[in-house]
Amino acid sequence: MNEQIVARHWVALAAPKVAPAVATSTVLILGRIWNANGAEHSTGNAALMIVLATGAATAGAFATAGRGGGDGVLAATAFATSGGLALAGVAGYADGLSLPLLLWVLATAVAYGIAARYWRTDRCDTVAYERQSVVRREDHAHIERVELMRSRTQIEVARESVAYADALAAALTARATLPGFDPQALTRAGLPELPTPNQ
Repeated sequence: MNEQIVARHWVALAAPKVAPAVATSTVLILGRIWNANGAEHSTGNAALMIVLATGAATAGAFATAGRGGGDGVLAATAFATSGGLALAGVAGYADGLSLPLLLWVLATAVAYGIAARYWRTDRCDTVAYERQSVVRREDHAHIERVELMRSRTQIEVARESVAYADALAAALTARATLPGFDPQALTRAGLPELPTPNQ
């Protein structure tokens, strides 16, 4: 009920949306720097990237096929690493910029496609949590209103009982001052019963 309202900075809101593009752009830039430093047409460097990318893809396959359906986060990380190494290898080995840019566009599109799935799941979970919170808040508010009405009713009954007792005492006192009053007759007739607060 007393939840803090925290307004997130626009950079914090935008960071997850630009992270896939920043990641693939960083790999492309590093691959082109590697190309400028002697990786162009280097068979050894290309073989190294092929081995590393294949190893990361194999680790992703093992993580996917693991017991109980595997670890999705580990598999996704391994496959993303494999794709990044393949992109870096092509960016470092290729002559021109057209093939690395084409692979960069494809890698960015795939990264956004995968991220969109997680963003949608996260948004659905957030909406479901907010709905449950609203329902829970309404239930608690209803219970509070019912208890408030019950306590007010009990207070009113208690006040009425006190007022009735005061009026009865005043009536008995006034009757006692009248001439010819017989208190024994009143005792024989019995006093009216006072209501209890639980009634």
